[in-house]
Amino acid sequence: MHGGTGERSPHPNVHNDFSGTVEGAVVQAAQVDQLHIHGAGRRPVIPAQLPPPPRLFTSRRRELADLETWRVQDHGGPSTMVISGAGGVGKTTLALRWLHEARRHFPDGQLYANLGAFSGTNPVDPSEVLEWFLSALGVPVDRIPLPLSQREALYRSLTADRSVAVLLDDVLSAAQVRPLLLASPKSVVVVTSRWRLTGLRMVGARFIELDPMDVAESVELLDEVVGDGRLTGERRHAEELAHLCGGMPMALSVVGARLSAHPRRTLAREVDVLRGSDRLSTLSLDDDYSVEVVFDASYKDLPPMEAQLYRLCALHPGSVFGVDVAAGAVQRAADEVEPALDALVDRNMLSEINDRRFRYHDLLLIHARQQANLEELPQVRDAVVRRMIEWYLDMVVAADLVLRPTRRRVGPRFHRPAAGSRLFTVEQEALHWLEDERSNVVLAARSAAAHGWDQLVWELCEALWGFFLHTRHYSDWLELHRIGIPAAQRCGHRIAEARLRIQLASALTNLRRHEDAIQENLLAMQLAEQEHDEETKAAALSELAGNAQGMGDLRGALAYLYQAKKMREETGSIRAVALARRRIGEVLAELGQYEEAITELRTAVAMLGPLDKAQKARALTSLGQAYARCGRIRDAQAELAEALEITRQVGSARYQAEVITVLGEVAELTGDLSAARTYYSKAHAVYSPQEDPKAADLAERLARLPKA
Repeated sequence: MHGGTGERSPHPNVHNDFSGTVEGAVVQAAQVDQLHIHGAGRRPVIPAQLPPPPRLFTSRRRELADLETWRVQDHGGPSTMVISGAGGVGKTTLALRWLHEARRHFPDGQLYANLGAFSGTNPVDPSEVLEWFLSALGVPVDRIPLPLSQREALYRSLTADRSVAVLLDDVLSAAQVRPLLLASPKSVVVVTSRWRLTGLRMVGARFIELDPMDVAESVELLDEVVGDGRLTGERRHAEELAHLCGGMPMALSVVGARLSAHPRRTLAREVDVLRGSDRLSTLSLDDDYSVEVVFDASYKDLPPMEAQLYRLCALHPGSVFGVDVAAGAVQRAADEVEPALDALVDRNMLSEINDRRFRYHDLLLIHARQQANLEELPQVRDAVVRRMIEWYLDMVVAADLVLRPTRRRVGPRFHRPAAGSRLFTVEQEALHWLEDERSNVVLAARSAAAHGWDQLVWELCEALWGFFLHTRHYSDWLELHRIGIPAAQRCGHRIAEARLRIQLASALTNLRRHEDAIQENLLAMQLAEQEHDEETKAAALSELAGNAQGMGDLRGALAYLYQAKKMREETGSIRAVALARRRIGEVLAELGQYEEAITELRTAVAMLGPLDKAQKARALTSLGQAYARCGRIRDAQAELAEALEITRQVGSARYQAEVITVLGEVAELTGDLSAARTYYSKAHAVYSPQEDPKAADLAERLARLPKA
């Protein structure tokens, strides 16, 4: 094209003139919103900038399907897709795989830019990216306008009718992306970032949050990298490698490459290497392909508070933690900490598993702990861990006070609840919190024991008593008391030791390990006698009654219970007396002395009413059973209906199962075998996961019922 004079501009001071010989498009604009492209008779430039497709790629079928579905659904409007996830999780690999598969749908070319969010240099300015893209689209460098707004307008004008795919890799922020979005309904922009880039939701972007691979997918990738079928004979070790790599494709690729380079090395040896003390350093080929370098880059980019939370929350005893315990760890307010945790989630350095609860990816947890070890003194790390454990103890104390408000405790925190500790208002709320946090509380107790914080260990055991009675988590119950009793001994607290032995004996009795339970109860009695503690001695006698009853010595059980009742009357504990009367009524009913049993049980119900809803329900259950066994079915049904309602209010599945079992007995007595089977099956479903002997009893009852 040769120079000449263009059409007269409607603006008197602007002339669309050019001179000389130009190859390619001529851009003439009075202002950016009046843009005219004059073709030079040459075919448009078709950029092909995508890096090569990944040679090794497995799985991610759902994500590939989502990307393709969105491409089809968004046809007719601009399409933006964001793939976010932790460093090394395979975001770019996924994007390249799909874009190469879909490139036939974008015949006008593919543009690519690495925006350098974590490259170690400053992130790339979008204006600079636009210069690259405009040049790739055929605009001479000296014709590219300087202002960002004009570059945006020219970029969108050139691509307005084209089918172009754009990959923006390693993006730091939504602000980097917005100027690079396309308006063409036939084009797509794919973005990868360690950030979630929530701001792009405002422009209708689609999102994939890329998770680590599961074990099967990880083994598939490992097999692809290693080749030669070497994983066939070492499947178990391959799965262990998948676990040790945390499902991270980068880590798996490093391990696979190392195994491929050493064909005589076994997978078992590689497992041993990764189990070593410095796993992250092992998961590196060089600085260009290193899990540790990737994580370091993300960490160095964190503001101070987020960096502090990242490394200190990694000291948490369990894998999942909440906002409040994190706030306690760093001694800040929860409303100050929560936005920082959310920011770590946005950076994919934490995962939010549900409302206000977070966890690390396995390899990020190792990295975060390394940073804590590097940057914090040992005494600082210990102080953080202790604050977390004390937070859990304060919460368990608060929950137990709701579950059993009138029972005796010896732990000092029951008499001076921590300021600011959460108050539970009803039993159900307390039980739900304890169930949700059970694994963390158990791990907190283990951590306290490992640090030698004996006072915290035995206090946690005592505070969990009500929870264990409601739920019967026997494995945790036994484990914690086996570390709690020695902890109380080392503290020289004989009454704490005695009471923990009684709590342990209760679990052993329920598991029908009566000889072991008797030994614990007798030791508890000795300690109580040494300390002249009649209430603790009475508690041990009540537990011994349970052992006698379980071994068939009903008269012996009554003798223990009457003795315990007398001692409790002397100490003035109304709740303890009521519990003794409930137990006496149960044994009398087992002896067939129903009228006496009913009297004791009705008295226990009346006494427990204002003191302990859960124990009132248990007394009502025993009363209903006594009524049923002496033929008073209507009375039995009335008491059991009330008991069931109370246990539902309390939220105790275990106590509900006790009521349901007796309802099954009543149904069986009245000939309603279908209802009996339903009740027994429901109760069995509660007891079975805890390996409670009552599950076997119910299985026998179900087997005994005639077939329908």
